Amino acid sequence: QVGLVESGGGLVQAGGSLRLSCAASGRTFTTYSMGWFRQVPGKEREFVAAITIGGATTVYSDSVKGRFTISRDNTKNTVYLQMNSLKPEDTAIYYCAARPRLGYDLRDTRAYNDWGQGTQVTVSS
Repeated sequence: QVGLVESGGGLVQAGGSLRLSCAASGRTFTTYSMGWFRQVPGKEREFVAAITIGGATTVYSDSVKGRFTISRDNTKNTVYLQMNSLKPEDTAIYYCAARPRLGYDLRDTRAYNDWGQGTQVTVSS
């Protein structure tokens, strides 16, 4: 099991930026892909972005493509989500996820073995 701790959430005005961080425990960070998801109360958790082991491949949802950037620093066991041009509809709890199961799409919430506790992002209009 991998421990994940998100940080960097907060309140920002529309058009602003935030950078989320997700620190992973353990010494195997370089062996698995990572993902970011978000959830609004009463709705299903939805995919935001994912990044493969070496960072060579990134995937984004259509709703954030061009505005958000996922990256990872394997020396710090940390994955980041840079969020620019934020919109009120980006308001949600953001979760990072680790260790996707083989055969699953990285955009699928069922893929991941480990989840963080989430960090709230609120974008005011």
